[in-house]
Amino acid sequence: MRHRSETSVSPTESDAPSSERRRLRLGVGAVVVLLLGAFVVAILTSAFAQRGEEQQGVDVPSAPASAGPPPSAGAPGAAELFVHVSGAVLSPGLVTLDAGARVVDAIAAAGGLAPDADPDGVNLARPIADGEQLVVPREGEAPAQVDGAASGPGGGAAGASAAAAVNLNTAGRSELETLPRIGPALAQRILDWRAANGRFSQPSDLLQVTGIGEKVFDGLKDRVTV
Repeated sequence: MRHRSETSVSPTESDAPSSERRRLRLGVGAVVVLLLGAFVVAILTSAFAQRGEEQQGVDVPSAPASAGPPPSAGAPGAAELFVHVSGAVLSPGLVTLDAGARVVDAIAAAGGLAPDADPDGVNLARPIADGEQLVVPREGEAPAQVDGAASGPGGGAAGASAAAAVNLNTAGRSELETLPRIGPALAQRILDWRAANGRFSQPSDLLQVTGIGEKVFDGLKDRVTV
């Protein structure tokens, strides 16, 4: 009778490969976890760095400069003048002018002189007063009286009658400016001539003042006296 020989394996020898495989799997798993963790950390670090660069590149708007207080409605230069322009102008009626305006500005606001207007009948350089009625005469008409013009700083004798005769020997600069076509420059020349030559002996002596010719004199000869 034949006997079969059997080799016995101890439990320790059979468990050894299994333990090694488990340790190998655990080692590989740990390495994978570490690699994943490092990858996640790298991604987060890159994202935060990029966000920081974007924030540094954004221009922060500066605070607007504080604007000064709005100009007061009653401040000098803000006033308006209301003037009634009539007579030989293209668009007679009420006009609004800035403070410091003169007769020439009022006439321009009324459309300008009409074809039959007498430009020598008004003093284009005279300052305008608020509430004044400016009448531009036509050719052959006598200069109209200034209506409602109040005297004031720079206004000269605008409130006086435009038809009243001006005494060349006693009139001041502002009164001389009420004469037709006599502005500040010509008024000063009249005063300079009077200071250099004494009194005017007759109105025609004005022809000796530089800048006053026959045409200018004809427009004011009936408005002056000595």
